[in-house]
Parts: sequence; structure tokens; C-alpha cells
Amino acid sequence: MRNLLVFLVKRYFFLLFLFLESISLYFLVQKNFFQHATAVSAANRLTGSLFKVKTDLLEYLDLKEQNKILAEKLALTFDHDSTSWLMYTSRTTPVNDTMYRQRFEYLYALVIDNTVTERNNYIILDRGRLQGVKPDMGVVCASGIVGIVREVSDNYCMVMSVLHKDSHISASVKKDGTFGQLSWDGLNYRVATLTDLPTHSKIALGDTLITSGLGDAFPEGIVVGTVKHFEKKAGDKTYTVDVELSTDFRKLRHVFVVENLMRDELDSLKLKMVK
Repeated sequence: MRNLLVFLVKRYFFLLFLFLESISLYFLVQKNFFQHATAVSAANRLTGSLFKVKTDLLEYLDLKEQNKILAEKLALTFDHDSTSWLMYTSRTTPVNDTMYRQRFEYLYALVIDNTVTERNNYIILDRGRLQGVKPDMGVVCASGIVGIVREVSDNYCMVMSVLHKDSHISASVKKDGTFGQLSWDGLNYRVATLTDLPTHSKIALGDTLITSGLGDAFPEGIVVGTVKHFEKKAGDKTYTVDVELSTDFRKLRHVFVVENLMRDELDSLKLKMVK
């Protein structure tokens, strides 16, 4: 308290000046139309700016939660997409009451670690065995394919990225269904290579490539990328295609683990073929 009194005594004239100046400005603004209008306009602009800053801040703080909600809704959309369902009927001729059985289900996950500069890149997700994730499940995002699950712990999993030397995914030309093997040469993280594409393919620059549906990791129709360049190399009987990947792995954050609900049945059938 004593320090406050000492401060007021020392700054008495300055504080008195500020007080009188404030009163003068008040009467100037209140008694003169032009100054009053100017002051009100300035106050409105300041108030509007403060509210905008507040709104932007609140929207930013809420962005994480909104992204999660949108991602979960997108997973439900994938679940109900026709490519996730398989015609399921004992009749040899389809009729109006044909039943469908869901084949693929999507589990939302968040990327917590990701590399793009290595020759063999991996991604770690915040979903694991306790959430139903198993090895060999496919992983996609809103813009396209991501990779395949390789290792699983209770609450996390490690995904072999498309940007990995051992990644080989069957991809087809959307307009005619011809397909080849997609792999990555370790150079540009935005470009992969499609090999073994037959020369009767009607491929053209800018064509969209999608997952072919062969194998059991991905449903048919997930976007892979677009044709950047293609050629038939000397001695080859197929096209080699440069594919601009639709997924930007440097911006990867929200993904979906794809569960094939009929995997056990397929694996059982494969075992019988091996025997």
C-alpha cells in the first residue's frame, strides 16, 4: 500500500494530465458530431477486429475435433459404399430380393509418425490389436491409398507405406480395367511406377488409376493416382507408367484401416489350394 501511495505522489502531475486529457476528449467527442461519428466508427472497427480474432481462435482450437468428426463420418460413408458390399445370395439368377453382405469395413485412425525420405518408409497409427487391427489390412485416406499394415501391438500398428521397396499393389486403369503392379523406385515421394500393364490398354495421359480389387487388402475403386507418363521400353511386351500419386504423404494425418470381413474365409480357401 505504501509503495502505491509513493507511486501516486511521484506521478501526480502526469496522472492529473491524463485525467484532464480524458475529460477533454470525452467532451470533444460528445459535443461534436464529426468527432463523435469518427470515434464510434473506430470503436466499431476495433470491436469487429477483436471479435474476428476471437472467432478465428475458437475455430482453430476446435479444428482438431471437427476433423475427427468429419473423418469418422467419412469412415461410415466408406462402409456404405457399394464397393464395400458383396452380393450375397444362394440363387444363380439375381432377383429383386437379392441380399448383400458387407465385405469391407473402415476404422478411423490418426497418423502419429510418418517418414517419406527413406527408401523403406513406414507409418505408425494410433490403432492396434485391441481396436481390431490385424497384419495385412489395407490403409487408405480420403484422397487415395496409403499402405498395408505389417506389425501390430495392443494400441498401435506399423504400416508399410506405398513408399517402400517391398510395396506391390495391383492397380488398374479406371476406364478399361487393364491392370498392373504399382511400386516405388525411391526417388520422388509423389510418383510411383506401374509395370506389367498390357499394351492393349487404352491408357492415356491424365487417366485415373484405381485399386483393381485383386488381393484382399483393398476394395476395388480406391483412387491411386493419375498417369503422368507411359512408354513401352525396348524388349518389353507391356507398358511402364509413371503415376502421380493422389495421396500427399507429407500431409498425411487422417487415415482408415480397411478390414476385409471375409478374410478368414479367403485364407482358408488359399490353404486348401496350397495343400
